Amino acid sequence: MIMITGGAFQGKRDFVKRRFGFADTDIADGGSCELQELSEARCIAHYELAVKRMLAENTDPLEFTEKLNCSVIIMNEIGCGIIPLDRGEREWREMTGRAGCILADKAEKVYRICCGIAMLIKGEEN
Repeated sequence: MIMITGGAFQGKRDFVKRRFGFADTDIADGGSCELQELSEARCIAHYELAVKRMLAENTDPLEFTEKLNCSVIIMNEIGCGIIPLDRGEREWREMTGRAGCILADKAEKVYRICCGIAMLIKGEEN
């Protein structure tokens, strides 16, 4: 598995399409697709939104993440900045961070994208 992370609107999806040859139709959106689709997808974007939906549906996002078998996962960094007052928002950030740790641990490679520039932070380039 390959994990792609970085801030919102930093070029993560474009990087994945260029580097790995995915088309838009190959990328499941964690914010809108059925959770079952995530289990079968080759590439998932917005995994942080999938975690939010799992929490709303009383599905354990960490258990789901442990079982996930996907080629590429794209996840926005959401934990930097002001801590939200809303308990649900804090729980979402925490679960997203924990899911990200699971993904990074399982991943062969982890890229961080900033301003469209990819930095390999785990693994080695081929």
